[in-house]
Amino acid sequence: MSLPSLLNLWRNSPETAPNFPIWRTTPLRPADLRPFPEDLPAALREALEGRGIRALYSHQEEAWRHARAGRNVVLATGTASGKTLAYNLPVLAALLAEPAARALYLFPTKALSQDQEATLKRFNVGTFNVPAAIYDGDTPQGQRPAIRKNARILLSNPDMLHTGILPHHTNWADFFRGLRFVVVDEMHTYRGVFGSHIANVIRRLKRIANFYGAQPQFILASATIGNPQELAQRLIEAPVELI
Repeated sequence: MSLPSLLNLWRNSPETAPNFPIWRTTPLRPADLRPFPEDLPAALREALEGRGIRALYSHQEEAWRHARAGRNVVLATGTASGKTLAYNLPVLAALLAEPAARALYLFPTKALSQDQEATLKRFNVGTFNVPAAIYDGDTPQGQRPAIRKNARILLSNPDMLHTGILPHHTNWADFFRGLRFVVVDEMHTYRGVFGSHIANVIRRLKRIANFYGAQPQFILASATIGNPQELAQRLIEAPVELI
């Protein structure tokens, strides 16, 4: 069934139509594109061009500027608007420039971790190589020491961070010593009582990173919600720039 046929079915079906109070069509508009930043590493530029990307959306370029200036960032834009690239670019640039640097990505579901691992692997072509690995409850015990040693980007979830990483931080000394960025994706899921627990886990993460001499930047991403800046600042207990 084509998309117009499906929409027409939903609009006219007595079972589904009452569930849609408003039908609205957003008119087409040209993309707000920006040229690659002048300080974008050549390896990243080549990787992007190899994927057919020759410009950034305005929010991606803005995220780049704030992250490069050392600020925490929260991205609150629509679905499929390019938030992943917005946080991957400054993270990858930092890891390319600093061989000892590390990054931690937190996702609420394992499926998202797997999707993002695949996205990161697409950057690793030619001489570009920033190893990324998933570390969660499904990670085989035999693979965990190698991941702790070699992964430059660790993809995990708050539960694993709480139970499997932070209590064993002495095994992760090199990782925490080089921790440069923490990405918190799908931030809007961390609200209410659950959000207060996540804020405490992040507080512990920051304390342990500081113990090893690191002060990581945070990049948070969310679907469009009413108070993204307030939520982000309460989660990480630090100022953030809203995009």
